[in-house]
Amino acid sequence: QVQLVESGGGSVQAGGSLNLACAASGSSFRTYVMAWFRQASGKEREFVAAIFWNFGATYYADSVKGRFTISRDAAKNTVYLLMNSLRPDDTAVYYCAADLAKNLPDIKTSPYNYWGQGTQVTVSS
Repeated sequence: QVQLVESGGGSVQAGGSLNLACAASGSSFRTYVMAWFRQASGKEREFVAAIFWNFGATYYADSVKGRFTISRDAAKNTVYLLMNSLRPDDTAVYYCAADLAKNLPDIKTSPYNYWGQGTQVTVSS
C-alpha cells in the first residue's frame, strides 16, 4: 500500500522560503508521477508541480514558475518542494500525490490515486 507523508509546512513572512518533503513508501516509484497540489480555504484544490520519478521531467503551474522547485531523492524515496519568494496567496494546505504515469493522461488534472494528509503553509504579509 502506497503511503505518502508530508512535512515541512509552517508559517513564514512574505518573501521567505519553505522546503516541503513527501516521504513515499509501499512501492517502487520508478514509473510514478509525484506531484504537489494545494487547497486554500474556500477554494478548490489546484495543481502546483509534478515530477516524473524515472527521468526527472518537471512541470509547474504558471503561478509558481520561477519560485518553486520540485525534486526527488531516489535513495530516500522522498520528493521535495522548495518554495522561494513566498506570497500571501501561496497560503494553503499542500498535499503530496502519486500515481502510475500510465494512469495520468494529464498530470495536472487527472485524478491521482494516492494522497498524503497535507501540511499547512501560511504566508503573512
